[in-house]
Amino acid sequence: MPEYLKKGDTVGILATARKIDLVTLQPAIKLLESWGLKVVIGKTIGKEQNQLAGADWQRATDFQEMLDNPNIKAIWAAKGGYGTVRIVDRIDFTNFKKKPKWIIGFSDVTVLHSHINNMNIGTIHALMAISVKTATPEAIATFKKALFGEKLAYHIPHHAFNKDGKATGELVGGNLSVLYSIQGSESAVDMKGKILFLEDLDEYLYHIDRMMMNLKRNGSLKDLKGIIIGGMTSMNDNDIPWGHDSLEIIQDIVKDLKIPIVYNFPAGHIKDNRALILGKSVTLNVNEKESVLIFE
Repeated sequence: MPEYLKKGDTVGILATARKIDLVTLQPAIKLLESWGLKVVIGKTIGKEQNQLAGADWQRATDFQEMLDNPNIKAIWAAKGGYGTVRIVDRIDFTNFKKKPKWIIGFSDVTVLHSHINNMNIGTIHALMAISVKTATPEAIATFKKALFGEKLAYHIPHHAFNKDGKATGELVGGNLSVLYSIQGSESAVDMKGKILFLEDLDEYLYHIDRMMMNLKRNGSLKDLKGIIIGGMTSMNDNDIPWGHDSLEIIQDIVKDLKIPIVYNFPAGHIKDNRALILGKSVTLNVNEKESVLIFE
């Protein structure tokens, strides 16, 4: 694990994908400062090239400079969208491996989570800087706990689709669409013996089926110790309905796995996006009353 933050430490905010302006980031800046942290704004904030926060080389350079800056203890993605996969192969992680720092975000940042978790280094799956204004108090509180190294533990209400059981293992995963898109690349995270977290947004229901079938057929699901299904938000359907919602699709594909599975975990593209430390060992206990996730 990278070193947890303390008051006086510096957090860098930059854009690895879509463009964003400085005004939009003011709530995030004020939040970090209220925690006694200093903030450095990346050169990509305010830049634009069509949808993106500057050209690939500009976003990669901004990320590289913050990665190599010893005074910056954490890097927080300002916004998601699409574009991080276009810069990950430009990044030199040599110095980062020697002295890791926290990389924070979700959604498109799943590329970085997976790439870095393959180095046996932890990352924080939590709200983006842009999300601060709409995030629940619980999402913000757990983000702070994750940053400062306070104990994380979640008690989640029972869901009818859950599969009971208990497992301990390394937590990996993130956005299903991104994980699907990096299969076969060096950024594809090894899921064997892990507990897999999945969430997604704004996909067609048959896409969810297709992506989950890919994970099943390529063997990614067979050696898992557990599965955590987060927000499956704002899904779309065709004129001729697929016939099942996202959770029903997932349940059908994973129903034969003899591992604990929890549905409706509060993380993903929702206001109550609770923080998860990926790459860290967790214990998942799913029973008929509740699901409990404890970070070791």
